[in-house]
Amino acid sequence: MPEVQDIFTVHGDEYRQMRKPSYIQLKAMSAIQKCRTAELGTHNDVCDSCGVVDISYNSCRNRHCPKCQTLAKERWIDNQKHNLLNVKYFHVVFTVPDTLRPIIYQNQSKLYSLMFRAIAETLQELAADKKFLGAKLGFTTLLHTWGQNLSFHPHIHCIIPAGGLNNSGAWVDSRKKFFIPVKVLSRKFRGKFLHLLKTQVLHFFGNQSYLSDLKQFLNLLDSAYLKEWIVYCKPPFKTVNSVIEYLGRYTHRIAISNNRILSFNDGQVTFKWRDYKDNNQWKNLTISALEFMRRFLMHVLPHRFMKIRHYGLLANRDKLKKLTLCKWLTDTPITDKIKASTLDLLTKMLGRNPTLCLHCGKPRFHFGLSPPICA
Repeated sequence: MPEVQDIFTVHGDEYRQMRKPSYIQLKAMSAIQKCRTAELGTHNDVCDSCGVVDISYNSCRNRHCPKCQTLAKERWIDNQKHNLLNVKYFHVVFTVPDTLRPIIYQNQSKLYSLMFRAIAETLQELAADKKFLGAKLGFTTLLHTWGQNLSFHPHIHCIIPAGGLNNSGAWVDSRKKFFIPVKVLSRKFRGKFLHLLKTQVLHFFGNQSYLSDLKQFLNLLDSAYLKEWIVYCKPPFKTVNSVIEYLGRYTHRIAISNNRILSFNDGQVTFKWRDYKDNNQWKNLTISALEFMRRFLMHVLPHRFMKIRHYGLLANRDKLKKLTLCKWLTDTPITDKIKASTLDLLTKMLGRNPTLCLHCGKPRFHFGLSPPICA
């Protein structure tokens, strides 16, 4: 089956000449093209028992590469298991209107962070209100920037426990349904984000250049304020294991996985996508390879940008003390945090012990490296 790597390998040079991608996009393109090829070198596993040599190509480890997310995902999930409480969890998604997406794309690092800040303040302030919960939350937020058809659609997923700590140090359970009405969330988030947006020094290019005129910029914000922003709450997770399963699917997801690409022929790419506006129907979309790469590269994040963030009780400050108290109050087993080894994670991923020879089943003792071909 065709892969993202195949498309970048065949049409990458043409795209570089025509589109002039940014430095961070160029790095992602180069990494994806070289991933698990001789250009990055190999590692060789030699079995002392039967003498067989298994040669494996090295991975690029770029976080936008479809081939390199599984181990990072498993390591992150293993680290987060210790933070989960024995309560239900809600899944809330915050979006911004399409009229603001172009300026977010042109000011990514600054405005992605602004989205995180506005959402965190919205949730914390409303949860502290006794009308809704009257307690402090501990929640995880996760940025995604794509729609199913690879369009630019920045939105943030939030995993929120059904309760929190009040000022007296007691646990407060939330309602069965999400404790803050989504319209209240939406309007509070809208007001906060637009207020904070006015304080930023932004840059505008191309067809957004007219927004350099302050009057035009304020008119855009006024029109955005008149819209109802979409915030929705999905059904709550039934168990803690459901939360872990969800995190496994979403945390290290990229814009499109290889298994969604159906064909790549004559400069055309066909992939499947789910149309949420049409009863979640799966559909096929065919676009040119250059357009596919343009859409894919829109979702390359700024250098070292943190797309997963923790707030409230899960923030680093006093996290251990607060979590221990929450576990005691929610009947969550309090255990020592044991970090799984890389070998344990690989065994889970592969379904077998990678240190055993595939041919004779005995341990492999020798390990060698060969340098990249460019060395």
